[in-house]
Amino acid sequence: MTIRVLLADDQALLRGTFRLLIDSCADMEVVGEAADGKEALELARTHRPDVVLMDIRMPGTDGLAATAAICEDPDLAGTRVLVLTMFETEEYVARALRVGASGFLGKYVTTDALLAGIRTVASGEALLSPGATRALITRFLSAPAPGNFLAPPERLADLTPREREVTVLAAEGRSNGQIADHLVLSVLTVRTHVQRAMTKLGARDRAQLVVIAYQTGLVRPTSGPR
Repeated sequence: MTIRVLLADDQALLRGTFRLLIDSCADMEVVGEAADGKEALELARTHRPDVVLMDIRMPGTDGLAATAAICEDPDLAGTRVLVLTMFETEEYVARALRVGASGFLGKYVTTDALLAGIRTVASGEALLSPGATRALITRFLSAPAPGNFLAPPERLADLTPREREVTVLAAEGRSNGQIADHLVLSVLTVRTHVQRAMTKLGARDRAQLVVIAYQTGLVRPTSGPR
């Protein structure tokens, strides 16, 4: 399958560079370019890309507002947003995750890391750069703040004990392979539990599963690996 990518950045030169890089890959293609958040939303609705590579600071509608609009649109349920920005701050990371972003990378990443990031997000996995550490993210996700409501614990009621356990480990930043080793399960079994938990909790992807785990109190910032 070819991963269809939409570029959203106010710098034309940067968009052109990303296009050349992405189009050089046999498994990817750029389907559109947007210079601001409003245009990104419009083009996302037109092209239904698999991944939107989204800058945060753009004129008019910024990348965070555009990300929220894309993630709230039921017709774009299959579209993932990978935020790429020069401003890799704690607040931006947390806000991007809260509004539905599936990943976050700084613009200083290597070309290989960027391409790998697009593939990771397209596959439904969460992606956070080394600078976006779990400690920083959880600090913001769990602290009362405008737009940072706490989801009711009752939302977890439909999860099985195993699904809860897997969700906790995923929220701690462990990969499916690491979870499988920890619980002595196959990677396929872990993936199935993660997918079922996502379905029951209405999570678009693994990143949102992590957000819900913290918002419901299933995992807390002071929690160590279990």
